[in-house]
Amino acid sequence: MLEKFKEFKPSSWAIDNRTSIYVITILLSIMGIYAYNNLPKERFPEIVIPTIYVNTIYPGTSPSDIENLITKPIEKQIKAISGVKKMTSTSIQDFSMVIVEFDTDVDVPTAKQKVKDAVDKSRTDLPTDLTREPNVIEVDFSEMPMLYINISGDFDLNKLKKFAERIEDEVETLPEITRVDIVGALDREIQINVDMYKLQAATLTMSDVSNAIAYENVTVSGGQVKMDGMTRAISVSGEIKDVKDIENIVVRSMTGAHVYLKDIAEIKDGFKEQESYARLAHKKVITLNVIKRSGENLIEASDKIHVIMDKLQKEDFPKDLKVTLTGDQSSQTRLVLHELINTIIIGFILVTVVLMFFMGVTNAVFVALSVPLSMFLAFLVMPSIGFTMNMMVLFSLLLALGIVWMMPLW
Repeated sequence: MLEKFKEFKPSSWAIDNRTSIYVITILLSIMGIYAYNNLPKERFPEIVIPTIYVNTIYPGTSPSDIENLITKPIEKQIKAISGVKKMTSTSIQDFSMVIVEFDTDVDVPTAKQKVKDAVDKSRTDLPTDLTREPNVIEVDFSEMPMLYINISGDFDLNKLKKFAERIEDEVETLPEITRVDIVGALDREIQINVDMYKLQAATLTMSDVSNAIAYENVTVSGGQVKMDGMTRAISVSGEIKDVKDIENIVVRSMTGAHVYLKDIAEIKDGFKEQESYARLAHKKVITLNVIKRSGENLIEASDKIHVIMDKLQKEDFPKDLKVTLTGDQSSQTRLVLHELINTIIIGFILVTVVLMFFMGVTNAVFVALSVPLSMFLAFLVMPSIGFTMNMMVLFSLLLALGIVWMMPLW
């Protein structure tokens, strides 16, 4: 009986063309390392939840009136939207919330725009004295801060806010950052406390006061004029820049009375009532929430922010200003990345050591090279399928890598 010789032609070609295989292996390694360095590294993958919230504030209204005047008209228009899976609403004192859940195949930006259009259609049925328009927001996990920058020291909150705005301007220049939110700072507010008795004595009304301030605080275009063969635009700037300008505003009544605003009101340059607070180690601080742009490299963004903070502390900020970075999500990502690299190295060494007793050093090294090569191939494929290097992908790679380097041992 004749023995049949079975041949796997790709293997035979690889053996006959060893030099080509060496070159391909080196090229794959170089390309894989380059792809790994350029892969966006995040803590979590981008999670899209097709859920839209419609929040409406109507102060001084009971829950039943909120439901009848606001919630039901909005629900009526949203029900007509295609692709809505579920809709729930909550009506409480002064507040209405409608939650719209779409099917998973619906594009979230499209769904949000449809909800906005439906809310606009319901505007004719809503109360005309709403102080705020209904707010349409989507669930976006990428809006979670990647880290927090806390600044504190023996300064008042107004001074700390100036330092915070300096940091905000620097960090927002990074392409990896969407925006920076300041928490715990004071917002400037000009308070005009009108004396009602003096107002009545001058035969004025609150409308006269508000109109006088509004008419003074404007910039008016004066048209265009030709000068030296060129057309120049003319504008009259009337923006109020100092409290003294407000005090010297002349208020005129319908009866012809003319008085200065400072004669009937007290003008204070102060701050709004504080609505956000930040604490670190039981001390007052101003916190900057840094929001990373979706799909950008988390580790690179964190490194650039650390460089910016070191530069500002050395060159611009006073020495007694304390800047602390907390909640840095890149630390966990760095740890898992190091685990991946360690697993590749350990797998290569273990497979080589075990197989060298049975196959010799040369053959064992070539077999063990399947461990890093499999990772390099994965790094090359990941960008084309839209994957980033995040916690889920890293754990999957670690699991697959363990299977790869155990296979030669079997």
